[in-house]
Amino acid sequence: MSNAIEIEAKALVSQRDYEKLLRRFAGEKAYEQTNYYIDNGEGLLRKEGFALRIREREGLYEMTLKTPLSEGLLEKNCAWSKDRFDAFMQKGVFPEGDIKRFLTMLDIDVSKLKVLTSLTTKRVDVEYEGGKLSLDENHYSGHVDYEIELEHNSMVDATEKLHSLFIEEKIPFVLNLKTKVARALNAVGQQKPLN
Repeated sequence: MSNAIEIEAKALVSQRDYEKLLRRFAGEKAYEQTNYYIDNGEGLLRKEGFALRIREREGLYEMTLKTPLSEGLLEKNCAWSKDRFDAFMQKGVFPEGDIKRFLTMLDIDVSKLKVLTSLTTKRVDVEYEGGKLSLDENHYSGHVDYEIELEHNSMVDATEKLHSLFIEEKIPFVLNLKTKVARALNAVGQQKPLN
């Protein structure tokens, strides 16, 4: 298991502006990943401010629990095998490990957790201004949206550098505070939005 702190500024853009940025960073290789978002039927994790997902990319699986910090999110990551993924998807078997121990310590019944929806992203990553810029085309529940993310060492730096890029490219800049998990869960009718 590994831990990381994620600090990123994000903005939703039009398809045209997304394609403009793809042209600017032409030559960078795109890849695809699918996030499977997990909660119980009542949105218990969302109410606690947590997000839990399994990410599949090129046949590799990783579970990530995101918990809020004063700036950014603490990510707890745990690699999964295809067998673990299948056991969870088909039988609801939550694997042993640090994420299960953490959730159990908080009196969260992991046997009630299940995949509620998924979101598939076609992503291009670029080193940009000392951070990582991601150009995302997201597909979920019949929706498509386009999101630009800049991961950096502080929210101020991430926001300023992303805003500067948008000014340079003449793209309207509005910070997106609604996460992918929130958009995907809202699209399948979850009640309380996660910000």
